[in-house]
Amino acid sequence: MFQEESSSVTSSPLQVFSMMSLSPNLGSPYPWLRELKSEERGLYLIHLLLTCANHVATGSLENANIALEQISQLASPDGDTMQRMAAYFTEALADRILKAWPGLHKALNSTRISLVSEEILVRKLFFEMFPFLKVAFVLTNQAIIEAMEGEKMVHIIDLNAAEPAQWIALIQALSARPEGPPHLRITGINQQKEVLDQLAHRLTEEAEKLDIPFQFNPIVSKLENLDIEKLRVKTGEALAISSVLQLHTLLAADDELLRKKSPLASKNLNGIQLQRALQMNQSTLGELLEKDMVNGYSPSPDSTSSSPLSSSASAKVDSFLNALWGLSPKLMVVTEQDSNHNGSTLMERLLESLYSYAALFDCLESTVSRASLERLKVEKMLFGEEIKNIIACEGAERKERHEKLDKWIQRLDLASFGNVPLSYYGMLQARRLLQGYNCDGYKMKEENGCIVICWQDRPLFSVSAWRCRK
Repeated sequence: MFQEESSSVTSSPLQVFSMMSLSPNLGSPYPWLRELKSEERGLYLIHLLLTCANHVATGSLENANIALEQISQLASPDGDTMQRMAAYFTEALADRILKAWPGLHKALNSTRISLVSEEILVRKLFFEMFPFLKVAFVLTNQAIIEAMEGEKMVHIIDLNAAEPAQWIALIQALSARPEGPPHLRITGINQQKEVLDQLAHRLTEEAEKLDIPFQFNPIVSKLENLDIEKLRVKTGEALAISSVLQLHTLLAADDELLRKKSPLASKNLNGIQLQRALQMNQSTLGELLEKDMVNGYSPSPDSTSSSPLSSSASAKVDSFLNALWGLSPKLMVVTEQDSNHNGSTLMERLLESLYSYAALFDCLESTVSRASLERLKVEKMLFGEEIKNIIACEGAERKERHEKLDKWIQRLDLASFGNVPLSYYGMLQARRLLQGYNCDGYKMKEENGCIVICWQDRPLFSVSAWRCRK
């Protein structure tokens, strides 16, 4: 049926793979799987992942198992971009299957240890290996400096207080103000006390060195359980709020509410998504691999355009944004993943996350050695866990609900926040930072006064600034 010499195969790889049954009755084509070239292997992995996900979504577990077995012959956490990425998508799909048997799933995960020190390390590695957070911090700090010009008492609320580099840079910039530094208070929110203790120590040390009046107010809390009263905003303070990769987590509570109201989800959409994916132009899928995994394989039209916001679908986010508005901040800067990973069906989320994580894995392929242990840690402990959450989890457990910039613009506008265009000087600093990476793949573009940071032409993170509309 299939000859090893590629010259004798006249149909395209995906056509051949699409026609091949995954039924065990036809036997397993494993011997020739290892002979595939990188492009063919990548195409086949995409096909197998989509097919496997459809089997998982429709409850065809025997066929899903066969697909997983074939993927395991090709995927590898230390291979090329597609092999590495496929390894984590495979793990996520397998985890989703196991969740059908809660006792088995719990037993297999009962001895799993999550060390705070490892989480801190992997977040630091992400900060160091990619420019995304650095660019966000530069843009945020410059927006704060400009908004706080002339203010004597400045209060910053950090909804994801973890990385000291951002606020050390701000303390240094404020110390150099012509009118002298303000009294600075930072309220940091994080689930882990250890993270806040380390941050407090570093920032207090820097403030003392530069002789800046400084206070750090730690709040150990999940964002969804945050008591706004504990933020202790005082009269006479000029308030700024920084939210880095946090607001999307609040969408989980709203989804759980909707699922309880309407338990019947539309299952047939999964099959439609798979059919559409397999009918995509063959050369377009090939270009995905030929052009660094990201340029050619574009999302489906109806998944890239954000649907209008449902008034009942974001009650938690809306109430939280309204509470922040009630604090009357002079400025709020929001950084979010610019991806559409909050689809209602498994197939939607699989397709969209394939595009964005292909770009993130390719960033590392282009800049870091395949043998790097640090790269492996970021891919496994950060991207792998995010992929697992997007693919394997549902309801309140699914926290990684990344959405596109236009949806956040709609939400913030509804909460009576008005967009503040990011400053030219901030964007100039950010562009210089990107140029310093000596990598042509990183790009930055302006959209409606907001900034979108891309790999090649794939948007990955957005930064936007807001103020209260009275």
